[in-house]
Amino acid sequence: MTEGRSRRPGPRIEEVARVAGVSKSTVSRVINGEKYVSERSRQAVHRAIAMLGYSPNHAARTLAGSKANAIALVISEQGSRVLADPFFAGVLRGVHAELAGRHVQLLLMMNQPLDGEDQIAYLTGGHVDGALVVSLHGEDPLPRTLHETGLPIVVGGRPLAGGSVPFVDADNFNGALGAVRFLISLGREKIATIAGPVDMAVGMDRLSGWRCGLAEHGMPVDLVVHSDFTPDSGALAMEELLRRAPDLDAVFVAADIMALGALRVLQERGYKIPDDVAVVGFDDSVLASTAVPPLTTVRQDVEGFGRALTWRLLAELAGEEKLPQSMLLPTSLVRRSSA
Repeated sequence: MTEGRSRRPGPRIEEVARVAGVSKSTVSRVINGEKYVSERSRQAVHRAIAMLGYSPNHAARTLAGSKANAIALVISEQGSRVLADPFFAGVLRGVHAELAGRHVQLLLMMNQPLDGEDQIAYLTGGHVDGALVVSLHGEDPLPRTLHETGLPIVVGGRPLAGGSVPFVDADNFNGALGAVRFLISLGREKIATIAGPVDMAVGMDRLSGWRCGLAEHGMPVDLVVHSDFTPDSGALAMEELLRRAPDLDAVFVAADIMALGALRVLQERGYKIPDDVAVVGFDDSVLASTAVPPLTTVRQDVEGFGRALTWRLLAELAGEEKLPQSMLLPTSLVRRSSA
């Protein structure tokens, strides 16, 4: 999805606000046809848009008072991955629940090869009023590009690229830190991790929490293998860890879906869980409670995550001011039989 996204479609909303002599939120209210804007400010924004040539498709539609009454949920993964991972189903349930009764339609968009330009053109072409973008990889410029067109956008997960785009995330660092402290409290001394991808903030934040927990007790932080949030990759990572440290006694796995593969490998190799090796996952998806043995895991409220994303976007569309730039949702440890 990241290919072909270097284009800058036009001036930023901040430039419109500067030229018009008003706040960014006032520009947003004018663009979205909201009330409670003085006629003087409205005309100033219109003149600035005309002078700067700001986002012609999106601005022309909204200034004419025509809303799409729809938002997009953009998931930066292939459809096969989205449909196989219960995390995305949970996010979708949360988004749908928050939209209930609001007469706003939801458009689901998933990654297709080389579709960056077409996707940007569609999202800024009047089909939606705003977008939620989830599961970013690397410094994907899509959120920044959409933000600069004036399209309201909220990102699910901390963007590695940084910037001023609002985002909602789980407290991945402290969730992982709590998992490691729990394992240490059980007397585990050789704690490995199956980490998430290096190009996703969620993977790196959970890895940082694991490292911090071990460093607090002067324990080594070298037993790391990165994986990609699938059961098969979790299995391969577990095999690699066992080759490097067959005497490890605990593993923190950065997602329940990877923990399934890790559990399978441990059992095939004759390790008793949790007697020989304790396993802790992350997410508390349906996979955790149905795993054999049931998986101790760090719970994040995935549906609540979807609801919070949607609330933040709808609040911006409604012209609310002083909204939080970021929202960090709490996590908690759920104890089951694997640790």
